[in-house]
Amino acid sequence: MENQNLNILDEVNKGATMGMDAISYVSEKVSNDNQFKNVLDTEYKKYEKISERVNELYSNYTDKEPHETNAMNKMMTWYGIQMKTMTDDTTSKLSELLMQGTNMGIIEGRRLLNQNSQIDSDVKNILNDFVVMQEDSVETLKKYL
Repeated sequence: MENQNLNILDEVNKGATMGMDAISYVSEKVSNDNQFKNVLDTEYKKYEKISERVNELYSNYTDKEPHETNAMNKMMTWYGIQMKTMTDDTTSKLSELLMQGTNMGIIEGRRLLNQNSQIDSDVKNILNDFVVMQEDSVETLKKYL
């Protein structure tokens, strides 16, 4: 069970750090839409808060650090955003890219919730909060399509 809890915390932390990375890369492309930039800052802080919660809880299970996205994944995320915005870096396109990544996180999070009913309640709470936060993010980003 403990290993299952650790694995889920690792997955949530990887998702949160990937979300923060993607938002950072996309934010660099936002030039004249301050409202969208403020939304991105808010979303970034939500991912950061989830990651902090994971880090706090992680020490209950091990003395190691939670897994984050590796350098290759960061590079691929950056490269993908660069390529997909080469000819279109409008707010609509940037919102679309973030929604695509967020939807992948929602799918994975829902799968983890459905397939791991025996995890500790505090781990389940973080996982559920992460999924709900991402679902809210999609609703927020839809306004910018």
